[in-house]
Amino acid sequence: MGIVYQTDKRSGITYAYENQSFWDPELKRSKSKRKLIGRVDPETNEIIPTDGRCKKRSPSYVPNNEEYQMPKTVKELKEEVIRLLKENAELKRQLADIKN
Repeated sequence: MGIVYQTDKRSGITYAYENQSFWDPELKRSKSKRKLIGRVDPETNEIIPTDGRCKKRSPSYVPNNEEYQMPKTVKELKEEVIRLLKENAELKRQLADIKN
């Protein structure tokens, strides 16, 4: 058993995996299974535990107060849709003004 580090080419994030090697008698060769441990902090090279799906599920995630909060009721959702439609119309108008 060992730790394997792999860098995601798209995001540049390095992840740490626990590597378990075993012999496959059918294929007559060694194989390995990997289990994600977490992200590697580029500054400290410390492994930050994560489940690999979303930073919100990571134990080290700290929510930002300025982040968007999803509406919790249907009424709030309708109000949010109306607000976004108005914002979209305003942005389209501004874009048309810039083009002219």
